Amino acid sequence: MLIAIYGKILNERSAGLIRRLLDALNRASAGVFLYRPVYDFLRTLPEPFGSVAGTFRSHSDLNGDVRFLISVGGDGTFLESVNIVRDSGIPVAGVNIGRLGFLSTIAEAELQHSVEKLLRGELSFEERTLLRVSSDHPLPGDFPYALNDVVVQKQTSGLITIHTWCDTDFLNSYWADGLIVATPTGSSAYSMSVGGPIVAPQSQNFIISPIAPHNLTVRPLVIPDHSALRLRTDARSGSFSLSLDSRAFNCPSDTEIEIKRAGFTIKTVQSSSFYATLRNKLMWGEDKRN
Repeated sequence: MLIAIYGKILNERSAGLIRRLLDALNRASAGVFLYRPVYDFLRTLPEPFGSVAGTFRSHSDLNGDVRFLISVGGDGTFLESVNIVRDSGIPVAGVNIGRLGFLSTIAEAELQHSVEKLLRGELSFEERTLLRVSSDHPLPGDFPYALNDVVVQKQTSGLITIHTWCDTDFLNSYWADGLIVATPTGSSAYSMSVGGPIVAPQSQNFIISPIAPHNLTVRPLVIPDHSALRLRTDARSGSFSLSLDSRAFNCPSDTEIEIKRAGFTIKTVQSSSFYATLRNKLMWGEDKRN
């Protein structure tokens, strides 16, 4: 069995956890592909680390023999790992050394036990929907997809206007700081912080959440994920920011973008249920009266 390990947080803590992870995989006779920057960082440290079958830098370096990719970090690292696995069907397991960990659900203290269960095939998988962005202007990069959300946002102190269509129906002209289009996976991220609803991962919908709208009657909206959204932005500055998860680009004000459900999904490895994660991460029921 071949396991890939990805990480972007390079410090003593992450190095120690990756060494433990390598030891656990080596004991189980699993081959390991290690993200090259992580491998190079480990080599600068005096402590020895386990054996590595090879290294990778991008999605093109992973072959069909890789059974899982383990992301070590927080949810931001997990989102970046999506750009590594892409449409390969390789499931992603997240080991959390960040803050919340809605995607990276394996706690540091549970590392050994979770790895053993993963190798025995005892952890469940969930298929997560992605968003695909297309535009009448070229977009940077070669991966126009987002697992959490697509965000159109102002670049200056003034508001922007985002004219929005759902399929062929005109929806609204949002006068706001920006607009978030989130998947159910992303409903517990930026969308939640601006008042959007939390949606279960398998709900098959998108959430449209305005950022600081200048109209009290404008509220987040849930639509079916077979819908296509078209956005056209008016910005006095002449440009706006377009974000796909953690990747942000500057776009001319006349750029028109379309957002649809992607033609593939990402498999995530679940060490706990979605509802247990909500209770634990958001500290529901922590009131002493409960």
